[in-house]
Amino acid sequence: MNDVVRALLARSHSHGADPSTTNYAGGNTSAKGVDTDPVTGRPVELLWVKGSGGDLGTLTEDGLAVLRLDRLRDLVSTYPGVDREDEMVAAFDFCLHGRGGAAPSIDTAMHGLVDAPHVDHLHPDAGIALATAANGEALTKEVFGDRVLWVPWRRPGFQLGLDIAALARENPQAIGVVLGGHGITAWGSTSDECRERSLEIIRRAAEFLAARGRPEPFGPVVHPPLPEALRRERAAALAPVLRGLVSTDQPQVGHFNDSEVVLDFVSRAEHPRLAALGTSCPDHFLRTKVRPMVVDLPPDAPLEAVVGRLRELHAAYREEYRAYYERHTVVDSPPMRGADPAVVLVPGVGMFSYGKDKQTARVAGEFYVNAINVMRGAESVSRYAPISEAEKFRIEYWALEEAKLRRMPKPGALATRVALVTGAGSGIGRAIAVRLAAEGACVVVADVNGEAAESVAASLGRDKAAAVVVDVTDEDAVARAVGEACLAFGGVDLVVNNAGLSISKPLLETTARDWDLQHDVMARGSFLVAKHAARAMVAQGMGGDIVYVASKNSVFAGPNNVAYGAAKADQAHQVRLLAAELGEHGIRVNGINPDGVVRGSKIFAGGWGAQRAAVYGVAEEDLGTFYAQRTLLKQEVLPEHVAGAVVALMSLRHTTGAHVPVDGGVPGAFLR
Repeated sequence: MNDVVRALLARSHSHGADPSTTNYAGGNTSAKGVDTDPVTGRPVELLWVKGSGGDLGTLTEDGLAVLRLDRLRDLVSTYPGVDREDEMVAAFDFCLHGRGGAAPSIDTAMHGLVDAPHVDHLHPDAGIALATAANGEALTKEVFGDRVLWVPWRRPGFQLGLDIAALARENPQAIGVVLGGHGITAWGSTSDECRERSLEIIRRAAEFLAARGRPEPFGPVVHPPLPEALRRERAAALAPVLRGLVSTDQPQVGHFNDSEVVLDFVSRAEHPRLAALGTSCPDHFLRTKVRPMVVDLPPDAPLEAVVGRLRELHAAYREEYRAYYERHTVVDSPPMRGADPAVVLVPGVGMFSYGKDKQTARVAGEFYVNAINVMRGAESVSRYAPISEAEKFRIEYWALEEAKLRRMPKPGALATRVALVTGAGSGIGRAIAVRLAAEGACVVVADVNGEAAESVAASLGRDKAAAVVVDVTDEDAVARAVGEACLAFGGVDLVVNNAGLSISKPLLETTARDWDLQHDVMARGSFLVAKHAARAMVAQGMGGDIVYVASKNSVFAGPNNVAYGAAKADQAHQVRLLAAELGEHGIRVNGINPDGVVRGSKIFAGGWGAQRAAVYGVAEEDLGTFYAQRTLLKQEVLPEHVAGAVVALMSLRHTTGAHVPVDGGVPGAFLR
C-alpha cells in the first residue's frame, strides 16, 4: 500500500466514524497520485476512489476503484450529453488500472474531473440542511461567501462532475460546493487539507444553524412520549403486526428506534407535514423509500384501535406508492420493487424501520434520523424543500441502482427469518444458534445465564444476534423475552424449545423437587415459550415454526430417569397438540429426538454424564463412544447434528406434528 492510499483510507475512516458527517455506505473520497504502469514500467497518474457500495468507515484498499486519470479525463471528449450520461459508468471500466479493486461508482466523474489531488463528497446533516432549504443558494452565500459555492440539484453523474470541475476551475478561491438537495463536496492539495476543508464546511454550516435557527422548528409538542416501560411494551405489541404488514410483498426484518431525536420529532405538530415531503439526499430515500408511513392516532389510543388503524394506513400507503410508481414510470423503468413502507413513525412510541436483513433495517432507521436532523436545520432557518417526487423516482428506479442491487450477494436459505432459541448459551442450543445465523437467520440467544447468552450473541455479531436473559419457568420473563425479540428484529418466525436439564435417579430416590424442577423447565417452560411466541406469530400473520428439542427418552423407557423421561414425553405430546391447533395459522410444530449428545453438552457436564455412566458401568469420558456403539450407525451424535436437523425441518414446508430422531439409530426409540 502506497502513502497516497494509506492517507486516503485514514481520511475515509475519520469521516465514516461520525454519522453526522456521512451516512453508512454514503459519500465517497478520492486521491490522485502516481504509480508504476505494470506493462511499461513508466510512471502513470491514477485516481483511487471509493468503489460502488462501499462504506467510508470500514473502507479497505480492495474497496477502492483504481483508474487511469488520463483515460478518465479523455472521456470528456466522447461524452454524449446528459441524456445519455448513464453510459459513462460502463466506460469507466475501460479506464481501470490493474487487476482487482471495486466497481467504479456513479460519482467517479466528480472525483476524477476536479483538478485537486484530493476530493471528498459527503452527506453531513448540517450541509444537507442548507442544501434542502427553500433559499439554500442565498443561505450558502451568506454562510460561506465565495469560499463555498452553490450547485443546483442535478442527479449524480458525469454532468454533475463536469459542473463541479468547471466551478472549481473558475473559482480558485473556493474550497468546495453545496450540492442542492444532496450534500457537499470539498477538495484540497493534500489529504489533510481536504479533510479539514470538509470539516470546515460542516462546522460552519452547523454553527450557522445553531446561531440563526429558530427554536422548536417542528412546532409544539402534541403527543408526549409514553413512559419508557409502557412505550416499549406498546412497541413490542405493535412490532409483529407491523412486520406482517410491511412483509406483504417480501419478508422483512425490523429495527426499533425510540431515541430522543425520534421521539421528539414524532411528538411535534409539524411531523406529519414534513414526513409527507419525504427525504431528499439520494442516499437517504434509497433506503427509507420516498416517504414513511405515519400513524395518526395519539399514543394512548387503545391497542386494538391502533392495530386496526395500522391496517388501514398500510393499505392506503400501498395504493399511494403504486400511484407514485405509475405517475413516473417510463418504458425502461425497472419493475416496482414493492409497495410496503420501509419506515413507520408512531407518535409517543418511536420509529420502526425495515429491510432484507437487520443491517439494512437498522441503517434505514439511521438514515431517517439523519433526515430528521436535516429537516430540523432547514426548517429552523428557512423551509424544508426536498427535491421533487419525479427526481426521487428517477433515482429510486435508476437502471444503475437496479444494477447495483443485482450485484448484491445472494441471501442465505433462512434470510429474513427471526429465531428465538432457548438454552442457547451452550451445548445444543449454542450449536443451533450458530447454524441458524450461518444460514442467514437473525437469532435471539435466550438463556438463564446472561453472560453465556451475551458471549454467543457477540460471537455472531450485532446484526445477526441479540442476547436475552430468561428463566423459562417464569411467564412474565418469557413474555418479556418474546417482546425483546420483536423489538430486536421485528417479530419471531422460528422458536426452538431447547432449554433443559436432567437429574438421573431411580424412582425411589427421585424427590418431588426433582420431578417439579424438570417439569417446570422442560414441560412448563416449553409451553410458556410456545404460547407467547405463537401469539406474536399469529399477530404477524406470516406463519412460523416451533421446534421442540425433546429426546429419545420421550419414547424409550430407559432406567433411572423417570422425571426426565416423563418431562420429555410431555414435550413430545405438546408437539402433536400444538401442531393440530396452530396449523390454521400456518404455524408448523415439530420435534427432534436426540440421544447421546455428550460432547459440548451442559447437561452431561453438569452431572448427568456421571450419573448415566454409572448406570451403564462405563467411564464418563467413554460415554459418547458407548452411546455410539449401541446405535445402528455406530456414530456419535454431536450438537451440530441436532442443529442440522433444525435447519432441515425448515425446508420441509408441508411437515408438521413430526418427530425427527437424531440418535444414530436406536431401534427401541423408533416411532410407531
